[in-house]
Amino acid sequence: MEDKEYLKRIRIVLVDTQDGANIGSVCRAMKTMGLSSLVLVTDRTYDDNRVRTLALHAYDIYENARICKSLDEALADSIFTVGATRRRGKLRKMSAYSPEQLADHVSQLPEGPVSIVFGRESDGLRDDEVMKCSSIVTIPTSDAFPSLNLSQAVQIIAYVLFMRAQAYPTGMNAVSHERIAGAVEEASDHLAAIGYFKWDEERKWTSSFLRDMLERAGLSESEMQRFDKIWRKVEQIKIHKES
Repeated sequence: MEDKEYLKRIRIVLVDTQDGANIGSVCRAMKTMGLSSLVLVTDRTYDDNRVRTLALHAYDIYENARICKSLDEALADSIFTVGATRRRGKLRKMSAYSPEQLADHVSQLPEGPVSIVFGRESDGLRDDEVMKCSSIVTIPTSDAFPSLNLSQAVQIIAYVLFMRAQAYPTGMNAVSHERIAGAVEEASDHLAAIGYFKWDEERKWTSSFLRDMLERAGLSESEMQRFDKIWRKVEQIKIHKES
């Protein structure tokens, strides 16, 4: 029997899904694998009948879905965020999890929501949306036809997570995506104050690196406070030496 608490923490986040029928198919894929938390990032209105036709007995997942206006809002309280994409490039992370590696990593994280983000049926996630996630997951496919249907991609990842469902470490609560973003912004301010950044884009890449690293580490609030203190002290030392 699956560990329901392990699966309960998994959120499937759909960004700007174009057809309600695909949302229905995703709901069905989720429910067959014990997942129930769906987040829709959209300003579209969907035809309930198209959703219901494909969802069948999983329509309740759609009824209980959370609607967000932005991806930032959808990810704010997550402790780990992953974009599902097959495309790689300069703006799309330096490394990727396989579904199996992702499931193994999630099983080792402390308590807190884990968001897996899927893009549009037509062209997936944009570069800026991938950058908002700390990591990416890529499903291996044949070069002959590498593109997966949205619900197929959700089904594969949900299946692997279901098969890995097991007790995960407790006793420590990891900080949220939003908390990490704030800490990284503050750290970048301190680095800018000591003249660390030599060109305009360097702050952007450094911030992205620090945020991704911190989120993957699953730090507690007390550990994050120590992280904050390091950068404040670095700036204070420089000011003291210059005076």
